[in-house]
Amino acid sequence: VGPTNVADQECCIGRGLAAIRCNEQTNQEFVLAALRLFESDLVKKGSGSTFQAINRDDLLNLSIPLPPLPEQKRIAGILTEKMAVVEKARLAAEARLKAAKELPSAYLREVFEGEKAKKWPVISLGEAGEVVSGVTLGRKLNVTAVREVPYLRVANVKDGHLDLSDIKTVEVTESEAKKWRLQKGDILLTEGGDPDKLGRGSFWNDEIPECIHQNHIFRVRFPKDQYLPEFLSAQMSSGYGKAYFLAHAKQTTGIATINQQVLKAFPLLVPPLRDQMQISEEFSSQSIAATILIASISDELNAIKKLPSALLRQAFAGEL
Repeated sequence: VGPTNVADQECCIGRGLAAIRCNEQTNQEFVLAALRLFESDLVKKGSGSTFQAINRDDLLNLSIPLPPLPEQKRIAGILTEKMAVVEKARLAAEARLKAAKELPSAYLREVFEGEKAKKWPVISLGEAGEVVSGVTLGRKLNVTAVREVPYLRVANVKDGHLDLSDIKTVEVTESEAKKWRLQKGDILLTEGGDPDKLGRGSFWNDEIPECIHQNHIFRVRFPKDQYLPEFLSAQMSSGYGKAYFLAHAKQTTGIATINQQVLKAFPLLVPPLRDQMQISEEFSSQSIAATILIASISDELNAIKKLPSALLRQAFAGEL
């Protein structure tokens, strides 16, 4: 209930819309501004169990201030001018926010797709480490000696981090708990989802004792003296990694998946361990700086988004 716009062409409307056509005594921009100011009043009149709605009488009985036409035009003109400035500021802030969010990815692109990376040794992921999937949910256990342990779902594994705010448990045998138990430094990757999230993942840092993972998450375990988890995780979540997964994924309508064979064949770039550490530290610094910048721009953007309401209140309080 309440959102408004202006028809930019001749058209028909459906049942869920009402059309308002101004007469010669009212200015269209002024009335539109009034409707937007009093949108919350219209929302309060909404009723219905399936979805909220208002009726014709609710709209007809809405009262708005209506000064003489010249004053309406004056106020509408000022509002149009100020709203254009606000819109320009909003678009600029959104552009800066988008650029800030892309900073870590830009750094990874420079690292893994640059000239230096072309000189690094390349081996398959299967040669470098052990790749396994986890517990299948809903399976029947024909033994009595089971216990509950926490496990990671696909929803817990995000692109570049883990969301451990909601952890479920599953019944497993002691041997299964040992088989799938996560160790510090394990890389975790999802097997599928939206194409842009394909192969998303992060690394495990012993956040939860005795935690395992479900079968739609791959666990990759590397020798700790040869590979840095932060570096490997960053590589697979980079544009370099995503391009490989997307090129080799099995795709259905809106969903893309990879299997163990595809993951094991991933062409892993392996620079010396000291380079892995340097890149990981720089990426961490870039990510922290980007997070701070994103928070700052987001605050600015939220403040800008509040300006139209403030301008409308000023206009109808006679302060413009």
